[in-house]
Amino acid sequence: MQSTNTDLALCNANELATLFRTLKASPVEALQAVEKRIDLLNPHLNAFCFRASEIALQQAKLSEYRWLKATPFSDLDGVPISIKDLILTEGMPTLRGSFTVDVNQTWNVDAPIAARLKEAGAVVLGKTSTPEFGCKAETNSPLTGITRNPWNLTKTPGGSSGGASAAVSANLGPIGIGTDGAGSIRIPAAFCGNFGFKPSFGRVPAYPLSPFGTVAHLGPHTMSVEDAATTMNIIKKPDARDWASLPYDDKNYLRTLKEGVHGLKIAFSPNLGYVKNVDPEVALKVAQAAKIFESLGAHVELVDPGFEDPIDITTSLWFLGSFSIWSGLTKDQQSKCDQDFVAQAELGKYLSALDIQKINLRRGMLGSHMRQFMSRYDLLLTPAVSIPAFDALPSGHRKMDANTMLGWTPFSYPFNLTQQPACSMPCGNTNSGLPVAFQLVGPMFADDLVLQAAYAFEEVMPILRPPKLIM
Repeated sequence: MQSTNTDLALCNANELATLFRTLKASPVEALQAVEKRIDLLNPHLNAFCFRASEIALQQAKLSEYRWLKATPFSDLDGVPISIKDLILTEGMPTLRGSFTVDVNQTWNVDAPIAARLKEAGAVVLGKTSTPEFGCKAETNSPLTGITRNPWNLTKTPGGSSGGASAAVSANLGPIGIGTDGAGSIRIPAAFCGNFGFKPSFGRVPAYPLSPFGTVAHLGPHTMSVEDAATTMNIIKKPDARDWASLPYDDKNYLRTLKEGVHGLKIAFSPNLGYVKNVDPEVALKVAQAAKIFESLGAHVELVDPGFEDPIDITTSLWFLGSFSIWSGLTKDQQSKCDQDFVAQAELGKYLSALDIQKINLRRGMLGSHMRQFMSRYDLLLTPAVSIPAFDALPSGHRKMDANTMLGWTPFSYPFNLTQQPACSMPCGNTNSGLPVAFQLVGPMFADDLVLQAAYAFEEVMPILRPPKLIM
């Protein structure tokens, strides 16, 4: 194939598919362009913790053959992607950001999301960095060190899908697969200026299920909403290993993507009724985003959903999950753990069965409340995170408790508890050049509607790329 002058590493997934289809570029050429960029930038970002160059080249060659024969498996055939280091991927170690996982074992299982992407012909670049066991909303760990933000290398990309988000933001592959248990896709997407999508719980099958329980979702980081819709069409396919997964949704999310927001009822809640400290620049940019939705024909109403801050529900369930992992480790393994994870496990140790029962009952009431609230609105609009990205620091830089873990991201975790689909969509930058994002939350199962609304906004305000990294 004859390549063009297009820098393939800067193309999104749908642009690559068009180039492959018209034989203006090949999957091998795209892989080579991305790998060259990873060689250059990953030492500074620490987005990838494992690279699968040989596997990726083999996959790219097979994809190139399929495109030459006009028989691609999907629109993601040949597209370079990354997978977070919490998700089992055959042929690649899944160390979960921890020294406690033995790298010298047989890695012969694909989690459902990895299996669907491989069946679609995607080229897996490797695994992206995560804090130990995905335990926090920053990406640092004793195993992999500190991951950094492409917009400003002194800042964190957020977490726990910080490696995935940093990779996509820096054009180290157009799609990064992450997980979201309290905001772990949406927080780094907001900090890194990506589009991040958390589907309805169970929409994307998982195996094994997260030790953090039914708050954990899987979804994509992308630099366009269309790429996220394309990815969702692949990864929402069924897998019998997940007994908690939803019935298969056979809709093509691309078909409704361009239907706009005219006539939609959007509840705009700048602080959810309880958030006291939203950065003024974040508040301003999100308010401007609400105005854009109005200009597009949506009916935007300033209203709070009417629940109290559920941070104690989230962190209690989270710390219990940490303790369940911790209690299964040997003394030697425990001695190797991140001190933030250890602190979480210690907090989880003191929760009684009655405590957890009461917490789950309160969670059920919150879920019911939001089902009723969303019966009156098509979407809920909030800030994605209450602050821009903060300094990238090593683990243990602050005492771990509920507030230091999640107090600065009060808009994300409620919708893990309620299991609703939600996205983080960039809506400008601060005066210092850091990304700002809003969050769109949809009714349960309305994943396509969230994507549709985000696409309408993107048509007015395209997603920005970070400035060129000068190394």
